[in-house]
Amino acid sequence: MKRILITGKNSYIGQTFINWVKANNVDYKIDTIDLKDPDWKKHDFSIYDCLIHLAAIVHKKGQEDDIYYRINRDLAVETAQKAKNEGVKQFVFFSTMSVYDKNSVVVSSHTKPAPKNIYGKSKLEAENLISRLVSSEFLVTILRPPMIYGHNSPGNYRRISNLSQKVLVFPKIGNKRSMLFIGNLHSFLKLVIDNKLSGYYFPQNEELVNTSNLVEQIALKNNKKVYLIPGFKWIIDFLGKKLELFSKVFGSFYYDWTLPGSPGTEEEAIKFLYQEKSFKESIRASEK
Repeated sequence: MKRILITGKNSYIGQTFINWVKANNVDYKIDTIDLKDPDWKKHDFSIYDCLIHLAAIVHKKGQEDDIYYRINRDLAVETAQKAKNEGVKQFVFFSTMSVYDKNSVVVSSHTKPAPKNIYGKSKLEAENLISRLVSSEFLVTILRPPMIYGHNSPGNYRRISNLSQKVLVFPKIGNKRSMLFIGNLHSFLKLVIDNKLSGYYFPQNEELVNTSNLVEQIALKNNKKVYLIPGFKWIIDFLGKKLELFSKVFGSFYYDWTLPGSPGTEEEAIKFLYQEKSFKESIRASEK
């Protein structure tokens, strides 16, 4: 049995992973810890095989830049250092696809990180500092997932879901985006933990997502009909250069399939088969 500690006591990924482990009878014993409580520094990390670091601040209006660096970088590094000092064998750090410039469109092994927002910048700095702690006795696994979604997930997916149930028409576009269903992520995490993998990984769904199709599928699941109307590409392209929201929704931004951890890639005789649900199945599960 593996003992696992998750930071970010109320995180969506952490709580759903605990539920997934129980539902699938995985032989893990999982504890959570709230790093907002200063007493976390007194917690004994030595009893754990793996620490999954989820504590972070994402995009919150009105926050000073300093808080992103204090939480996403400094606190993450302090946690990793404590884990290493106390004998934890593996540290899994959740970073983000936002470490790349969204104008890259396709992210490959040759794409250099170039974050545009403070969230991506703070996460990238944390990656670099935590990577320096790697040793034969302390493995570091850095995940750069795309948008994660699932039932009751926070963030952009919920906004798109709400919109899909209100509109009658939506632009028909041909963009491509990497996304990751929460159940697929949990299966991937199990591969990472069981095989003690270290390095950088880029999990994603087997199918790239088209925003128009996403809106249409969500509407169908909720017994709604959305009509996809062509002819808006030039407006969307123009607004995408001016407004980050349009770029996020309508732009193409996806991982190359050859990146480590992409579906079907192999490493050390481990094949990354972690697709619990197809795209359509994942939308049904998310909208249940």
